[in-house]
Amino acid sequence: MERVLTVGLDGSPESLAAAHWAADEAQRRKLTLRLLHAWPLLAPEPTAVPSEIDQNYWARRLMHNARTELQAHHPGLTVVGNLVADDAQDALIQAASESEILVLGSRGLTSVESYFLGDIGMSVVASAEGPVVLVRADKRAERPSTSQSGAAGEVVMGLKLHGPCDDLLEFAFTTAASRDVPLRAVHGRGIPIHAYAPWGVDHTVTQEIIQDSQKHLSQALRPWREKFPGVAVTEDIRLESPARVVVAAAERAELLIVGRRSHHAPAPRLGPVAQAAVHHARCPVAVIPHE
Repeated sequence: MERVLTVGLDGSPESLAAAHWAADEAQRRKLTLRLLHAWPLLAPEPTAVPSEIDQNYWARRLMHNARTELQAHHPGLTVVGNLVADDAQDALIQAASESEILVLGSRGLTSVESYFLGDIGMSVVASAEGPVVLVRADKRAERPSTSQSGAAGEVVMGLKLHGPCDDLLEFAFTTAASRDVPLRAVHGRGIPIHAYAPWGVDHTVTQEIIQDSQKHLSQALRPWREKFPGVAVTEDIRLESPARVVVAAAERAELLIVGRRSHHAPAPRLGPVAQAAVHHARCPVAVIPHE
């Protein structure tokens, strides 16, 4: 079976930004790029009717223009178009099961608007069997450097350290290796109640927590460091809300990678870290399902 990277295309600035990001990633990973446009009212192919009455005309034009633009920027990349007469959410979830990665456009959201990402996008991210990457249209070339931000040009991965997460680790190391950039592994952990004393925080307790987290993080990373010796890895442990830590660490990153538990329930959902990442991170966000 042909290995593909699929991007959902609807003509919006967000989906076009996603298509350009997807083309770059497909070229790095040596994958075929599939442009997917889904609409229930598309007519069966082919349609031998004049353009003025062809209900597929605008979909064809959208696909043609995007494909032409992407191939002009990536002449060696194989780009295929796929018009699907189906509900967009169903078509995208199906595409995710057939693709190495599914890429979707995401609005540039303010803090007030951040919980209106869109029902389709959120449902797809929470339900997809494979990795889903969300890309914003408003790319920020200059981002402020803060003491909480990682280095510019790195890939940031959030790790919980509870249970296996090999799919997340494999995606993160493969992505950093394909881009030839460092990988920052971030783990956030809130300060427990028993660490607080009348005079403030008991640093003996917090130091024990940090050392324990450091031990488990190093153990989780060790086999992947051996498998990808060319990837420089920074271990970053912070005693703060995991969701806040992950978003802050990715302030200047090329890509933020977070995991979500695979759900088999009727109503899949994202955990708090993934929710915070897709709503608040400025860079593209990859959400990786794992057991």
